[in-house]
Amino acid sequence: MTEFVLVAGAWLGAWAWDDVVPELRAAGHGAHPVTLSGVAERRDVAAGQRTHVEDVVAVVEQHDLRDVVLVGHSYSGIPVGQAAERVGDRLAHLVLLDSDVPVDGGSFVSELPHVAEAVAAHGGSWPPPAAADLAGQDLDDERVARVLARCTPHPGASLTEPAVLTGALGGLPTTYVKCLLDGPAPTESVARLLAGDRWRLVEMDTGHWPMFSRPRELARVLLTAAATGRA
Repeated sequence: MTEFVLVAGAWLGAWAWDDVVPELRAAGHGAHPVTLSGVAERRDVAAGQRTHVEDVVAVVEQHDLRDVVLVGHSYSGIPVGQAAERVGDRLAHLVLLDSDVPVDGGSFVSELPHVAEAVAAHGGSWPPPAAADLAGQDLDDERVARVLARCTPHPGASLTEPAVLTGALGGLPTTYVKCLLDGPAPTESVARLLAGDRWRLVEMDTGHWPMFSRPRELARVLLTAAATGRA
């Protein structure tokens, strides 16, 4: 049995996986959606990026999970990628879902100065998106409203704190999922990693939040990644 540890991106909590978790469990696997410190029901917990790495590692260790598929969406690819190094041989596969990737010494805002400006202008938090930010992402009005109603500000320290990698991320068995409505090609950092023999690319014809727009299709992608395992 594979144990999926699911970490959504900025502003989102464990609730973001509500439509994906039943699909994984119905296939006979464990599913552990994570709420990072500083968002959703944990919004009052102070958090930086290292805190988020510890959040992910703690789920694996506290539940003594083995054969783990770590899933990081958007911003969360940065702490999840670092956590993947930390969990060692418990890791079966890493899935990065339309995500950023950690670069040693780099942060989420390294190439996104407008995010740093938004954090500075809002008291140290990145404000949730507006409806216009979700336009053109394969989400109907009902889904947009549901998502926006539950988003919470994201702790700015997690976006500015640098990543720390002790090894080569390209050496981990990884599936990178590119959501095409959010851009046709991965970033240069991701493209370099995909050139290695342990990374593979999967494309989904949907927007940046496939857990809302295409949950069943996303579950199938994750199940395929689990079957790929450490190969």
